[in-house]
Amino acid sequence: MRAKDGTKLIVKFYRPGRWSREAIQDEHDFIGNCSEAELPVVAPLPIGASGTLAEYDGFLFALFPKCAGRQLEIIDETIWARLGSLVARMHNAGRKRPAAHRITLDPQLSMLSDVEELCGGIIPPRMAETFRATATQLIRAAAPLFEGRERFRIHGDCHRGNILDRLDQGLLLIDFDDMAMGPPVQDLWLLLPDRPGKAAREIELFISGYERFCAFDRSSLRLIEPLRAMRMVYFLAWCGRQRDDYVFKRNFPDFGSEVFWQREINDLREQMGFVLDAPDTIGNY
Repeated sequence: MRAKDGTKLIVKFYRPGRWSREAIQDEHDFIGNCSEAELPVVAPLPIGASGTLAEYDGFLFALFPKCAGRQLEIIDETIWARLGSLVARMHNAGRKRPAAHRITLDPQLSMLSDVEELCGGIIPPRMAETFRATATQLIRAAAPLFEGRERFRIHGDCHRGNILDRLDQGLLLIDFDDMAMGPPVQDLWLLLPDRPGKAAREIELFISGYERFCAFDRSSLRLIEPLRAMRMVYFLAWCGRQRDDYVFKRNFPDFGSEVFWQREINDLREQMGFVLDAPDTIGNY
């Protein structure tokens, strides 16, 4: 699609029922704050008097300029410091205001909500209680680690696929769909090539870049394995919401079987070990 001046545009339609209008506006406001801070993001464009969000035939939609780029490849160590600086600047923008209609990443809030949704009709009844018991153990182990932690607007899904490399133009942050209120370390661990114990060098380089713009609480590295467990459960809840969709059934043919859920329960039990054994700081890896 092109504007009258020839600018290439992308029309983004939002799946009904996934996000409220207010939650989408929180996303747009965050991207707008990032853009104001001269961060490399793709900001939604104004649509008449309705702001950056409009509705057509019951579907909410937004317009974005089309930006080209290739998926980020980390080919040398210098990129880790660049990533740290980019994420720190994004977090400085994230601190400007809260996102009242977005989830807060906390075991006793977001994870518990996902578990209740899964056990409320998605998981077969004879597997649901085992899943709930396993997830509850994880919540109890993780909850104290989140007490008193700083939370503000974060990307929430900051993996390499959501960062484009535009060659001479630098890195570009995209896809803020899963933005949340959460601890800043969430936007670090998804970038790592392995578990923290095997990625200490990458973590140090990232932090070195991050601390050019703001302090990084190294004790928050202890949250990485609990956050991984929370993402595992979040992904299952997301799958559960799509389970009747034709494309989803084609891509995930075994979703929902007892064999599938037993495997997921076993994975959560294994993750519990990583949550309990993770050291407090990078210096202990």
